[in-house]
Amino acid sequence: ELEEGGAGGHRDDDDVDDDEGNFGEEAEIALTKRVSETTRSIRASLRGRRPPEFDFEREEEEDEGKDLGKMKWYLRRTTPLCRQVTLMVSLMLFVMLLLALALFLGTMAVGPPRQPVGEYKIVEAQVGHDLFSYYDFYSGRDSAGSNGFQMYVGQEVAKKEGIIRIVREVVTEENMIEVYEDGEWVEREEDWLKEDMDFLDQLKRKKEMEADEGKKNEDGEEKSNNDEGDNVDSNKTSQSKHDKVQTTSKKQVANRHLQINTSNNKNRTNTPSSSHPPPKLEPFNPDLPSNSTTTTTTPDDITTLQPNPSDLPTETFVILSSSPSPQGPRNSIRLEGHRRFNRGLFIIDLRHMPAGCGTWPAFWLTDEANWPVNGEIDIVEGVNYQDTAKTALHSTKECRMDDVPEGSKTGSWDTAVGIPDKKTGIPDMTFRYAQDCFVYDPHQWLNQGCVATDLKLEGRSLGVPLNGNGGGVYALEWDPINGHIRTWVFSPHGRVPKNLRDAMRTATEVDEEKRVAPDTNLWGLPYGHFPIGDGTNCPADHFRNMRLVINLAFCGSVSGNRYFMDCPKQFKKFKTCNEWVASDPDELKEAYWKIRGVYVYERAWEKQWYS
Repeated sequence: ELEEGGAGGHRDDDDVDDDEGNFGEEAEIALTKRVSETTRSIRASLRGRRPPEFDFEREEEEDEGKDLGKMKWYLRRTTPLCRQVTLMVSLMLFVMLLLALALFLGTMAVGPPRQPVGEYKIVEAQVGHDLFSYYDFYSGRDSAGSNGFQMYVGQEVAKKEGIIRIVREVVTEENMIEVYEDGEWVEREEDWLKEDMDFLDQLKRKKEMEADEGKKNEDGEEKSNNDEGDNVDSNKTSQSKHDKVQTTSKKQVANRHLQINTSNNKNRTNTPSSSHPPPKLEPFNPDLPSNSTTTTTTPDDITTLQPNPSDLPTETFVILSSSPSPQGPRNSIRLEGHRRFNRGLFIIDLRHMPAGCGTWPAFWLTDEANWPVNGEIDIVEGVNYQDTAKTALHSTKECRMDDVPEGSKTGSWDTAVGIPDKKTGIPDMTFRYAQDCFVYDPHQWLNQGCVATDLKLEGRSLGVPLNGNGGGVYALEWDPINGHIRTWVFSPHGRVPKNLRDAMRTATEVDEEKRVAPDTNLWGLPYGHFPIGDGTNCPADHFRNMRLVINLAFCGSVSGNRYFMDCPKQFKKFKTCNEWVASDPDELKEAYWKIRGVYVYERAWEKQWYS
């Protein structure tokens, strides 16, 4: 710089000469300052420190440049990775789309999944001798929970005691039913369905009247708080009206029952229409020995054949009864089915069922080893003199029947009133219907379950009255795919729908083409409707892996506990049910099953989309 004119740049010789005096001193100062700054800068850079007079703007520019460089370096390193991840995600989505498309196309090509939604096919026709081939004879005492006063015996002992028999009877005219042409059958079944709907209207009006009376009673109670004298009169008036309503309702039900069976003959129904020819008389379910899959009944140690010189039609029955023993408990029968079921249509044709004080017969489904986890369904259960059919379901928690579609049944629910409080023992008099299937529900009786009761044939669908009508047909449909368990009872046999009768009559046909498939939609409304499965308050897996049981118990935890209430006459002489049964009264001669047949159907598996 000195050579070029120092700090001021290049100077001419003239300028140097003119300022020669000043130049020397200024140049020396500037040179010293510049050298000092340069030295400090070099030392600072060597020590990694910024010099005192540092150019901050330049440093920021350099830092930004460094950051930009780092970012470029990061982008150069990460951009390929991002691209790879994006490519992989896109590829996975594309593959999933292809799989979904392939699944859809495959499903459309293969068709819908297989489900048990087809028509019913016979899987067991338990008729005559063949009935025993579907069961094991349980031998031993009753379970601790039931605690019945009987000793179940094996097949050989039962034969020796004469408590299992096969009886072939000639069907006389008085035991035949009226058979109509197909067209008139349709008309009659339409009339029966109309009767069901009229009966539902009666029940609806009855509930409305009871609700109105209840409201009036509440108004009367409020008024009584102001006037005690008026309260007495109001209660009397209200009670009188309530009694009148109940009497009217009972008369309606009684008239309904009379309309069903107006003829003297238990198998005759209404008077035939003048527009149709008179009905023919036929056996309800005659034997078909020549073209049947069942074993022809032949005389043996348990078979009784009535003389039949005129070659009249016959019906074969299985008799299950009991006999006294020196030890006290009666010898009795308990048949346990071989096959396990998770669905099905179960039908029993009875001409007589055990009835009377101390009896406790049942036709039911259970899995005893996994009770109540796999549930229990009581199809027919009699207790002492009870005369109205009931169907009970027993399960674990979370199975309630408070979502039954309105108008889907002609029955009602059993009640649970007076349940003792677990802590205080004070009875809870709150009125409740037994709609919880949980066996330990605290607001119901122990193991009461959810219990549907018949109203349409109230007082005539079980026990002694049923036997007086010549028996009846019970049916239970367990159909989890279609979301329900439904139950019917038909008595007398002249009231059995044609489709159901034809299904039972043809169940043993060798030629499958001649068999009639039962169609429950043609049978009218059931008396019991239990919603189960998806979309209900009772998952379908509460009931599974169950087998059929037919048994005849005495006393025990049900019949015995009700003995003092149901059998007051016997209670005066015998203080316990066991004492009564041990006395071997003549009444117990009516304690026997007379079974025409048990028929089990299952729906065919078909391809169908889920609804």
